[in-house]
Amino acid sequence: MANDEAQTRIQRLNRARILDAGLETFSTEGFSGATLDAIARAAGMSKPNVLYYFPSKEAIYDAILQRMLETWLDPLRALDAEGEPVEELLAYVKRKLHLARDYPVESRLFAGEILRGAPNMIDRLSGPLREMVDMHCGVIRAWMEDGRIAQSDPHHLIISIWALTQHYADFEVQVRAVLGKKRDPWAEAEAHLEMHFRRVLSE
Repeated sequence: MANDEAQTRIQRLNRARILDAGLETFSTEGFSGATLDAIARAAGMSKPNVLYYFPSKEAIYDAILQRMLETWLDPLRALDAEGEPVEELLAYVKRKLHLARDYPVESRLFAGEILRGAPNMIDRLSGPLREMVDMHCGVIRAWMEDGRIAQSDPHHLIISIWALTQHYADFEVQVRAVLGKKRDPWAEAEAHLEMHFRRVLSE
């Protein structure tokens, strides 16, 4: 039993190692430029060992995207329908910004997939992602109908949160160039976005 548990733990670690190596490789080489050989080198493993866990480059890429999407949805899952609406949404903005800050490579890879037309993610985007967004839009719409936050389109409110938070990761080079070396874009973004969305939600 102990050996089985150890093997399972090793397998989980090796899968995670391959996915981390795949993320690094895809983010630098792009999907077309990335190869199984490069992923194996980055993982410090042989190509046959990588193929033991994943049958192809596409399978690794798909698993990375699935892991990313789950991570991306976590801040929205934490939205509490029983909480105070403005504070709940501002907390969501902060969580989403921190996610972009802490996972910039993942954010840019995700953006790259979307720019390619999301060939590997379209089913998930129009399925699980849309279902979760619709569910939380129902919560936000109820808050609006109760007069607890300003009226707007809940879907576009969430999309605008995505756009304004992920921009700081996806275009970090541009943001830092505009602000200059002495300014902290992430700290300033947190303060600015709280002020911005507090106004949007309270108008």
